[in-house]
Amino acid sequence: MDAQSTHPDNAPHAIAEACAEAMWSEDQASQSLGMVIERVSPGEAVISMVIRPDMTNGHGICHGGFIFTLADSAFAFACNTYNQRTVAQHCAVTFLQPGRRGDTITAHAVERNRSGRSGIYDVTIRNGKGEIVAEFRGHSRTISGTLLGSDTQ
Repeated sequence: MDAQSTHPDNAPHAIAEACAEAMWSEDQASQSLGMVIERVSPGEAVISMVIRPDMTNGHGICHGGFIFTLADSAFAFACNTYNQRTVAQHCAVTFLQPGRRGDTITAHAVERNRSGRSGIYDVTIRNGKGEIVAEFRGHSRTISGTLLGSDTQ
């Protein structure tokens, strides 16, 4: 670690990144779909994925379940940036336009509110042209346990 990353003002960002690394090491679903973590910070995550031919449905467009999964993964990484194990309590998605084979879609999750054990996160999924493909809202709930050792808090 360099001097800048050990500065007290950077501690929340370093914890968020360490939490993402710990989760990623066990996240076979996101990895197997070819997702890439672009950025993570406290309460925020950006994850991208290329729409492969095996992700298209009978209409020749991306199956909505894969778009939902990308959004759900970004949501998961955003709400697990505080070293408290956190899971989805409720999620909803609105599809606005299709994802196309070969497109890189990017999900940007942002924390809207977090208090007690609950949180609300909005995720916008865009295609490579910057057009909105879907909007997702997730409600989170913390559960017992942490992602990192107790000496990182």
